[in-house]
Amino acid sequence: MIELFQKANLHKDRPAIVSNGNTYSYEDLLVRSSAVAANLLNKASDLNQARIAFLVPPSFEYTAVQWGIWAAGGIAVPLCVQHPLPSMEYVIEDSGSKVIIVHKDYQHVLQPLESRPGLSIIPLEEVFKMNSSPLPDIDLHRRAMMLYTSGTTNKPKGVVTTHGIIQSQITTLVEAWEWQKDDYILNILPLHHVHGIINVLSCALWSGACCEFHAKFEAKEVWSAILSGRMTLFMAVPTIYYKLINYWEGKNKKDRLLMSEAASKLRLMVSGSAALPVPVLEKWKSITGHTLLERYGMTEIGMGLSNSYRKERRPGYVGNPLPGVELRLADNDNNPVDKDKPGEIQIKGPCVFKEYWQKEEATREAFTKDGWFRTGDIAILHNGMYKILGRDSVDIIKSGGYKISALEIEDVLRGHKDIKDSAVIGLEDEEWGQVVAACLVSGQKALDFDEISKWLRARLPAYKIPRKYILQRKLPRNVLGKVTKNELKSLF
Repeated sequence: MIELFQKANLHKDRPAIVSNGNTYSYEDLLVRSSAVAANLLNKASDLNQARIAFLVPPSFEYTAVQWGIWAAGGIAVPLCVQHPLPSMEYVIEDSGSKVIIVHKDYQHVLQPLESRPGLSIIPLEEVFKMNSSPLPDIDLHRRAMMLYTSGTTNKPKGVVTTHGIIQSQITTLVEAWEWQKDDYILNILPLHHVHGIINVLSCALWSGACCEFHAKFEAKEVWSAILSGRMTLFMAVPTIYYKLINYWEGKNKKDRLLMSEAASKLRLMVSGSAALPVPVLEKWKSITGHTLLERYGMTEIGMGLSNSYRKERRPGYVGNPLPGVELRLADNDNNPVDKDKPGEIQIKGPCVFKEYWQKEEATREAFTKDGWFRTGDIAILHNGMYKILGRDSVDIIKSGGYKISALEIEDVLRGHKDIKDSAVIGLEDEEWGQVVAACLVSGQKALDFDEISKWLRARLPAYKIPRKYILQRKLPRNVLGKVTKNELKSLF
């Protein structure tokens, strides 16, 4: 049995999930996920690493489906409920998923795919019917999950992790952040990203703790949960802290005092997925007394570095390697750099992903010859702690906790009838970390940018839609014809 399930067996009577106004115990989760597994198996002995996609909002149902896929021997491929159909279609096709489990609220989204040969779209109620079946033994080396990340190409890549890798990613955080069974955490993060799946949900369930789902972020609801006193931990992206600060500032003095006092009682607050602006960190500390714990991670490694839970947390730094993580800074030739010199973060350890799905060349290029994973992020070790300096590729934009491929957006923009060419960049922004900005080239003298945004919304997730546009006669390019994106920034 997968160790995550063995842990759950130790806490059967404890609350595991709070979702849609209901509280579910660990026993409820085990029973329901076993039924999901039996229904997926449909008298077969093992799914044998079949990819099972699922479109289910953050909830108890999401968790039971994920666990059920794992228990049956499948690979879980979560789809994002906020993505337009073309984004989901790509993930379904690229992963080779032949089965999609869908929540009733999203059946209409997948309706255009229902007639596709070889694709089975199963309503959530079907896999939730009570059923039992012998379940296969799951080896730690088996593939367990596939999450899609932009990386440095214009199409997302399927990042494959095994049960052993997931277990390593969980246990390193449970140890570093001292998770306990009496912990209670709010989950407001997307569940097609490692932040929400591993750092929050899986760490809580490994520990016998309770995870409360909110389907979407609302500052009022988060502050209400903090004021209730039930929370012990909170994890979010910088944009969310920015919005929580704004909400707090809009309250009267008495309410502010109550909110601040309640927040001060949590044992840990974490920020990640994007660089935390120091002014936001300082303002949050002045409001709550918490110095947000910053960490560094990515889909391919889970979490790699973290500021200390017990000791110094240095603003603007991501701390040191987590337990079990090996790290080095390297130059362009993959040689370790001298002390106090910037270099690319390279990682080794049991937390590192297995492969990019069916992309052997991309997987090979992601590692050095001696087995270090090349993150593409540049850092420096200064006074005993690591500080992220930036991305070695200007084609990756980090906005609101998302890692966005500029190349993907450019490709879509060029499909618009009035756009001849495009270049997309990230502009620094206090609230979002970066915002997406697009420089467009057109045969028209003027473009309706609102119309273009509306057109894009049918083709891209909302967080990938540019916030700023400019129209130019041509794009700035170097002698090799490559767009000089740093030059573009000055045009905005």
